[in-house]
Amino acid sequence: MSRGCFITLEGGEGVGKSTNLQFVKAWLEMRGIVSVVTREPGGTGIAEKIRAILLEKADEPLSEQAELLLVFAARAQHIRQVILPALESGQWVLCDRFTDATYAYQGGGRRLDVATIEWLEHCVQGDLRPDLTLLLDAPVEIGMGRVGRRGAADRFEAERGEFFERVRQCYLSRAAQYPERYRVVDAGRPLEDVQVSLADELAAFLERQ
Repeated sequence: MSRGCFITLEGGEGVGKSTNLQFVKAWLEMRGIVSVVTREPGGTGIAEKIRAILLEKADEPLSEQAELLLVFAARAQHIRQVILPALESGQWVLCDRFTDATYAYQGGGRRLDVATIEWLEHCVQGDLRPDLTLLLDAPVEIGMGRVGRRGAADRFEAERGEFFERVRQCYLSRAAQYPERYRVVDAGRPLEDVQVSLADELAAFLERQ
């Protein structure tokens, strides 16, 4: 049985990852491809508990190093319990964020040492990398405007605009660094236009398989 494909959706706050993840799932299903849909941090019972710690505004501040280690702890569980078993059984995996988000949020946003993230990536993932990364990109003011209409902000959403600008620029830098797997989609447009672009990118990806 051939290995399944691993597709990730990335982007800052308010770019429409959750909505478009369901669009990608439905688009693939119409072509006979059933996929496992998951998210990071999260995807398993333990990883979801870690997610709650990462997102909640607690009385005790969470250090940047603790945040980074918790992200990879959740990822280690997620990979071994969900992602690898699915891929090895031939299923496709669609994931709302993966390690590119760690480079963007903890590396770019928090300004943590990239070499440390690379070391943790190697330890936790080995050679596992996404086959396709769809980066939904929009100006920070557009994304945060959408977030503001959703209700109470979580610990990350409450960060300042400068933080999210660093996150965005890190994503765009990684897209330029890894053009073989990254596809950048302008998410500042109406949803229908965004999904036309996603469909085009998915069709091109299928042709290469």
